[in-house]
Amino acid sequence: MNTTVTARPATTAEGSPLADRAAASAHNAIHSTQTAANAMLDRLDGQVDSAHDRAVPLINRLSNQAETTARRGVDAMRDTSAQIRERALKASDNTVGYIKDEPLKAMLIAAAAGAALMALLGLIGRSRSTD
Repeated sequence: MNTTVTARPATTAEGSPLADRAAASAHNAIHSTQTAANAMLDRLDGQVDSAHDRAVPLINRLSNQAETTARRGVDAMRDTSAQIRERALKASDNTVGYIKDEPLKAMLIAAAAGAALMALLGLIGRSRSTD
């Protein structure tokens, strides 16, 4: 004798209180999760705002310091350039004065410097041709 028994869920006339409780529980869990997520996002938003508020003055201060340092560097270069220019003009004036005062010595010094330079270039030229 083969008999098959099937189980059917029990239902009541008022509906399924178990399903209603499960749905309410799921709704409460979703609401609790949303509330917790919103609270966490609010805390993170506050922390981001706080970090931003601390970072802006720091960035501004660093920017001002960099600008001041760059300005000092430009001023130092300008001063150094002016000093070098003044020294070059003074050396030129001294050279012209020496040539006017001692023309023969100046011509002999120039000839000796030219001869030394030509000898040096000759040595360099020979060493390159042997390589």
